Amino acid sequence: MWWKTKGDRKDPCFRQTAKMSWHRKEISERKQKIMKILALDSSGLVASVAVVENDTLLAEYTVNYKKTHSQTLLPMLDEISNMTELDLSTIDAIAVAGGPGSFTGLRIGSATAKGLGLALEKPLISIPTTAAIAYNIWDTNKFVCPIMDARRNQVYTGIYEFCDGKLQILENQMAVSVTEIAEKLNALGREVIFLGDGVPVYRKTLAEVMKIPYSFAPAHMNRQRASAVAVLGAQYYVQGRAESAMEHKPDYLRLSQAERERKEREEQNRA
Repeated sequence: MWWKTKGDRKDPCFRQTAKMSWHRKEISERKQKIMKILALDSSGLVASVAVVENDTLLAEYTVNYKKTHSQTLLPMLDEISNMTELDLSTIDAIAVAGGPGSFTGLRIGSATAKGLGLALEKPLISIPTTAAIAYNIWDTNKFVCPIMDARRNQVYTGIYEFCDGKLQILENQMAVSVTEIAEKLNALGREVIFLGDGVPVYRKTLAEVMKIPYSFAPAHMNRQRASAVAVLGAQYYVQGRAESAMEHKPDYLRLSQAERERKEREEQNRA
């Protein structure tokens, strides 16, 4: 190995310093090159596809209507590709909302991203769904709390803030009752912005349990957007947080209904 050629390079501290130096150089080179990210989000009721090149949003197609994601996602990608004359072989990576969210939606998004990644030989970048939703309210001085309706009296949620334009995690994404997340926010004691498809479901409950000032994001930023997934994806890519298409798995956070029922049957049989 290269560190065996010189005596001082056998020192593990030297090797670590050299590794960090190489990593910083790689990150710097990634930042300097033109970076094109294709992003998909089908984690909730919304289906969204976007292409971002460096600091430019080339195209975004978002639909929040009564159609399944299996019907919409690929046609939306085709439309964007045609309108922007996009050669998919030129993208650097595919960012996908990795969960939590709708089990069916996550599977469709994951399968689509993996299929593209394998066909194009491109890496995937899994973006936490609630982080991508929170990124819609970029650089606010308030806390941001996405809430997605998870059914069974729970929401998929997390608590975020921005420091110097960077998204910071105060409470990582979780599946809890809306009362529990409200208690966490009340304890933090700072104004918060709610957004996500759980807002219309739990608006009345929030009015009853919130003790601190709060508001709701407007229509143009209160749902999933693939452009947010793409921008976060570019940041993750620069940081070396990509994975192969084969490695990618959605983060469901909890068991599906079928898995829960099977587990309950197994426990009953053991009893």
